Amino acid sequence: MMAFPKVLTADQAAALIPDGAVVTVSSSSGLGCPDAMLAAIGKRFDETGHPRNLTTLHPIAAGDMWGIKGVDHIAKPGLLARILGGSYPSGPSSAEPPAIWKMITFNEIPAYNIPSGILFDMHREAAAKRPGVLTKIGMDTFADPARQGCAMNAKAAEEPVVRKVEFDGDDWLYFKAIVPEVAIIRATTADERGNLSYEHEGGYLGPLDQALSVRNNGGIVIAQVKRLAKSGTLKPQQVLVPGILVDAIVVASDQMQTTHTVYEPAISGEIFRPLSSFEVPEFGVSKVIARRVAQELRYGDAVNIGFGISANVPRILIEEGRHGDVTWVIEQGAVGGVPLLDFQFGCASNAEAIMQSPYQFTYFQGAGFDASLLSFLQIDRHGNVNVSKLGVRPHVTAGAGGFIDITARAKRIIFSGFFTAAAGLAIEHGALAITKEGKVRKLVNDAEHVSFSGSRAVAQGQDITYISERCVMKLTAEGVLVTEIAPGVNLERDVLAQAEFPLVVADDLKVMDAVLFQPGRIGLDIGGGRA
Repeated sequence: MMAFPKVLTADQAAALIPDGAVVTVSSSSGLGCPDAMLAAIGKRFDETGHPRNLTTLHPIAAGDMWGIKGVDHIAKPGLLARILGGSYPSGPSSAEPPAIWKMITFNEIPAYNIPSGILFDMHREAAAKRPGVLTKIGMDTFADPARQGCAMNAKAAEEPVVRKVEFDGDDWLYFKAIVPEVAIIRATTADERGNLSYEHEGGYLGPLDQALSVRNNGGIVIAQVKRLAKSGTLKPQQVLVPGILVDAIVVASDQMQTTHTVYEPAISGEIFRPLSSFEVPEFGVSKVIARRVAQELRYGDAVNIGFGISANVPRILIEEGRHGDVTWVIEQGAVGGVPLLDFQFGCASNAEAIMQSPYQFTYFQGAGFDASLLSFLQIDRHGNVNVSKLGVRPHVTAGAGGFIDITARAKRIIFSGFFTAAAGLAIEHGALAITKEGKVRKLVNDAEHVSFSGSRAVAQGQDITYISERCVMKLTAEGVLVTEIAPGVNLERDVLAQAEFPLVVADDLKVMDAVLFQPGRIGLDIGGGRA
């Protein structure tokens, strides 16, 4: 568009976006969110009624419920006409739903939950002017048109984004490429020629792929940055997005590094924190589960980790003196280090490397890693897992994000969670005490939403383990098999009777390691020759 990028205010840049545009936004919740630009678009619409009828693409997610509004700035009737996201802002069931969830739930706009890796693949195909993505990622999950086809509401179901096709004698999912006309990306620094560097960011995410898809199709690339530098002062190795792809620069000096975090240099790899500075989980039932998950690890593994109980496993390894025995890999791009928790989830401190998210997803989709530690909301009789939708308040989940990309071919997956919801649990005298049974069963006949396909896992020979506070289970061709129970647990009353479907019980049923239920270190041994 412009010979060289212009430095504009956020309001001026928002005025560049035409009605009806397809806009791609780089963000992962609060991480890398170009919040000032999204706020300016919402403000312009409130004042002028423009831009109208935007379609927005969010490969991971934009914003959250804790101070970085992101997509909620533009979740306005008339402004937003359609949205495709890897995930969405989430929050507690007691909280008021985000504005975007109200629009989705009340069927105001077509809304889609597309696996994050596939959304990045769609950008790459649009950049190269290829027709779309052929993939088996998402088969027999909610991404499959045989189920919901990524549709989050009735309007989306009327306008499918995926179909099943036959190619070269096999069945595939086909996602047609969507050509974006505007990219809103973020960086730390822009020089006067528009070259972008990421020295204060906790992850690159996918701005290069998003900028290429827009530039190659004649669109506008807007970069929100923290600061402006003189031309020629950025070293070429620092530049991730070259200025030839950038049309406008918006300086937002107060942009947050991630949610509730102005700037931590360990997140961006500029310093390393001492291991002693990481808090380890307090002793309790959640820690017991995390410890049992840690026992599944093998020395030298590259291990993906997700949100939930398993996010504490890296801290179990720190406490046990085993940090570094496995390498953690997360979808936002960090490789190694210590994945962070809570508001900083998606970032890592002390990372060995930070990959661009599209390439991290290629690594996941092709199962180059060794194991994944993930959570479950529901497990059903087929071994299917739901993490993406639950009940009448769907905003308590964020959607699937990269979960489907990660699990579709993973060699080993360890799912963790509580066996029932809201049970009264305690540890007494080295055993589990169930003081009140949970109100909601999580082992159900049919999962409300299929985020992971048990039948495909069995067919592909994937090694699937489910770990809860009261038992360990494995997925087999015969069904879900109970292999271990916790000390203090009654198999019939506390396990079999609390599942809606019949569980298979191993002939050599074991009791979970008693040391898991004691305070202090457990002497974790995952190989590698250390005690």
